[in-house]
Amino acid sequence: MAHPSHPPGAATTARNVARLAFRQGIGLPSVIVLTSMMGFGSLAADGGISLPTALSASALVWGLPGQVAMAELWAAGASLIAVVLAASLANARFMPMAMSLFPLMRGGTRHRGAPYLLVQLLSVNTWVACQEAFPAIPLHLRFVYYTAFAGTILIAGQIGTALGFFAVAVLPKGVTLGLIFLNPCYFALLFAGTRTRPFVAALLLGAFAGPIIYQLTPEWSLLLTGFIAGSAGFYFFDDDRSSKAAAGPRP
Repeated sequence: MAHPSHPPGAATTARNVARLAFRQGIGLPSVIVLTSMMGFGSLAADGGISLPTALSASALVWGLPGQVAMAELWAAGASLIAVVLAASLANARFMPMAMSLFPLMRGGTRHRGAPYLLVQLLSVNTWVACQEAFPAIPLHLRFVYYTAFAGTILIAGQIGTALGFFAVAVLPKGVTLGLIFLNPCYFALLFAGTRTRPFVAALLLGAFAGPIIYQLTPEWSLLLTGFIAGSAGFYFFDDDRSSKAAAGPRP
């Protein structure tokens, strides 16, 4: 008999959950990550970054905006502190993503330090996949899904980085660098496909506000666009928040 906390139709063994995560990760998410990381690999090679350093960046920074900022500042001869700060700010979106996702896996591992290590695997692909898959996965197996899915696309990212690093010598620069834009286009389709009002609203607001903010401050445009569009999407279009506000304070 199924555990009472298991959702109907849930995968209830670690092996089944890992297989599910691998099947879902090996398809389009891995293809998009591999091809977009080819763009970063070519950018790194063009900027004089060694292959081991590029692979380390893909594993440790693990976010294209931060990796692109790292490569550009590295090529410009910026200090290590400036490189780390720029990559951190460009990937600041991972903090709210981690804060919203990891409570959904609470109690899934016996080692208290494990979440602090596994959070390094977090990406937009993984966040979206977990949000969709977790309702059908028991709480104690969600870390299995997260680790298997994230590990699958991380390997794809490493392969893509290496391919792009060597492809820069044989492919036109515009082609290899253009692959970087596959990732944001894919993310836009992912969030638009959720049909969740705050997500769609934030996406549309960001597409409108991004070019304007870039003209005002190119250095801070990515961070400011995400903050303004995301906050506005949540504040004005979140149904739960709006219903609570309409109900007024409790008597």
